[in-house]
Amino acid sequence: MKEEIHPQYFNATITCSCGNVFQTGATKPALRVEVCGRCHPFYTGEQRIVDTQGRIERFSRRFSLDS
Repeated sequence: MKEEIHPQYFNATITCSCGNVFQTGATKPALRVEVCGRCHPFYTGEQRIVDTQGRIERFSRRFSLDS
């Protein structure tokens, strides 16, 4: 490894918008994130689809097998 070209490494505190706080390694001492393993839909099993313009419903109507 070349000397003095790598950023400083910290034991960082990560704070999620859901309130979860955990420690990891990073190049900054503190980070704020929007989703984490405690609130991400993939890990919680929740399905959250934000459909403000009815696109999913319109797609379902156009390509439904009931036609």
